[in-house]
Amino acid sequence: MYMSYSNNPNLPKVRGDAVRMVREGHGVREVARHYGYSPGTITKWCQKVKYESPGTAAYIPTESSRPHHHPNELPDEIVQAILGLRKDTGRGAEYIHQILLRENVVVSLSSVKRTLSRHGQTRYSKWKKWHQSTPRPLPELPGLLVETDTIHDGPCGLQIYLYTLIDVNSRWAYAEVTDRIGVMRSGEFIERAQATAPFLFSTIQSDHGSEFSTFFTKKLSEPKLNMTHRYTRIGKPNDNAHIERFNRTIQDECTKRISRSIKRWEEEIPKYLDHYNNKRPHMALDWATPAEYLDKIELMRV
Repeated sequence: MYMSYSNNPNLPKVRGDAVRMVREGHGVREVARHYGYSPGTITKWCQKVKYESPGTAAYIPTESSRPHHHPNELPDEIVQAILGLRKDTGRGAEYIHQILLRENVVVSLSSVKRTLSRHGQTRYSKWKKWHQSTPRPLPELPGLLVETDTIHDGPCGLQIYLYTLIDVNSRWAYAEVTDRIGVMRSGEFIERAQATAPFLFSTIQSDHGSEFSTFFTKKLSEPKLNMTHRYTRIGKPNDNAHIERFNRTIQDECTKRISRSIKRWEEEIPKYLDHYNNKRPHMALDWATPAEYLDKIELMRV
């Protein structure tokens, strides 16, 4: 009789009762008919219980039906070669795959990636939730693509944070300091940046940080803001190149030159933003300031 694998929590006790009946003198076939199993199954259960103390019931737990090996699994020597290269070089699956091919080891790239993942040798957290990225809009006009990010400064527990934002077309920038970050504060930051900016934001681009999660996307899509939220593509660091460069600039030219405190940053950052947007020439804008560039765009529209 064929019996499918079951997770019935009562089966371990049923097996134990069947073994107990056999030990009490009942025949194997009699017990098999009583419980509806084959005699061979009852015999195997009895073999699993080598000894049973008087007055105690046998208990045969349900074992996993997962096979121990696969007929097409990688040989142990290849697995060890992959793990050894990972330990020695610290490089990714693509590099390890190429080294193995040079050594005439026939293995697919997907097998190398799978082996590293099974042995916990990948850099990605299994709890990390990656988001799908929409097509990147061309920043032909101000506001079509606005990048945002956060800067963390100070030791753990004493950190202060800086929200930053830059328009890719005009290089107009905005920043605010805060004692903590989160999706609510991210949405409020974009609202204040939009109220300050001389143009409308269309697409806001961010990385996959928790402060830019699903609620942030919903916040931007509300009629009050009516913006699209785009995540940077995984493995494409150039997607956020403009905001990363601005982060370095504001640190080198402002925050690193003053004491690290929220009050001090709140005083100096607005002054620096005025300098950055209205007085500092940008090579990308043919040595115009963002304010001059925006005025030129406005005159062209008229």
